Amino acid sequence: MGPRLMSEQDTPARAPVHRDVISWMASVAYLVGTPAVFIFGYIVDNYGRKKALLFTSFCMALCWSIKLYSTETWALITARGVLGFGVAGSYVVTPLYIKEISEDSIRGTLGSLVVLSQNLGNLMVYILGEYLSYYATLWICLSVPLVHLLVFTTMPETPSYLLKCGKFEEARDTLAWLRCRQSSEPVVDNELQTLLLELEQRKAGRFWTGLKTLVTDRPTFRAFRITLTITLARELCGCLAVLHFASTIFGKASHSWVLSANQQAAVLGVVQFVGSCTASSLVERTGRKPLLGTTCLVSGIAMTALGAWFWASESGGAGASWLPIAALCLCIYCDAAGLQPVPFVIMTEMFNFQLRGTVTSIVIAFACALVSILLRVFHPIEAAVGLSAIFWCFAAVCLVSTVYIAICVPETRMRTIDQIYAQIGGKKEREDCEATVTKL
Repeated sequence: MGPRLMSEQDTPARAPVHRDVISWMASVAYLVGTPAVFIFGYIVDNYGRKKALLFTSFCMALCWSIKLYSTETWALITARGVLGFGVAGSYVVTPLYIKEISEDSIRGTLGSLVVLSQNLGNLMVYILGEYLSYYATLWICLSVPLVHLLVFTTMPETPSYLLKCGKFEEARDTLAWLRCRQSSEPVVDNELQTLLLELEQRKAGRFWTGLKTLVTDRPTFRAFRITLTITLARELCGCLAVLHFASTIFGKASHSWVLSANQQAAVLGVVQFVGSCTASSLVERTGRKPLLGTTCLVSGIAMTALGAWFWASESGGAGASWLPIAALCLCIYCDAAGLQPVPFVIMTEMFNFQLRGTVTSIVIAFACALVSILLRVFHPIEAAVGLSAIFWCFAAVCLVSTVYIAICVPETRMRTIDQIYAQIGGKKEREDCEATVTKL
């Protein structure tokens, strides 16, 4: 919708929207999402997973309602800020809700639906934006959170949260319903006891306690530093900027291609969806480190070629019209198949249950802050130095990150935390960790 809002003829606003406003619309969602991660951490612990998820849908419905109400600058930016609050909450609460209602045998499959749904949503909006009007697209987007608000009221609170609130019998009935069993069956009691044990263990893993451990324990700090570095590579590889400004980029890339700019952007959505479908199988077959390093390297090569194409175009030369979309499709596929999902997998495998919540909150907030800055400065930098320099910067990040992954990032597949820490922190015994586990 960016090019449509900025258009002199087709804009739904009273006057064409300035490109700085589009940049703020793209970045403000992530800017708001940075503190929202910690706010939702409080909400989910004190008011429950179900209420927190309903609140995320309320935020999303409010966003689309504001956009339907007005196309003024304040409305467009405010709506995106409200959306950022809800999206940050969904990334905090949804994986937690899924984990706490799922059986171990299907937890990974259900968890992968989070990224798959996001990519399906990207594809849906690319298609809607091409063939429907501005307001028709908004009405369809509004219907999604409204349907969720209605349907999710019939879903239960998680058994873990009910146990935390002391509602033992309600937790038993909920767990029996989720497992399609009778509440009197022994298997339900066994799982309840396991949940109670996990609840007691979590009491030792509060946020500030976990933060102190991250800073003071050398192997843990190294693992945390590796996690932040690969998160930096993931967010600054350029793929997210491409997805947000795909139509604008394709509009400048080629006028001879058979597809329109928005249709080319939709192709990216298809590639991203396919990449996310193959990610789960690739990460188990190839291992975490090889997949992350390979996708990062290929993205760097593709971004280099893309920068060269735009440099030739800006210098008055001519290049193959198929190159921009081919290079961008390759980048987006690598992003969906490796760069996006693998860092999250590595993060969960490098930290125990006591630290995962703390690390997840910090990493998501860090990622939101990075993305908000990137999307805000994309258009000003493009106007100052051109798209070629931007893509070469993305390529440099990818190539340097590839070297870092090869040297510093451990393989975590089929390895225990002690084995991983022995590799990144020497052969120091994990006495403190073992003592804590013994006490629990």
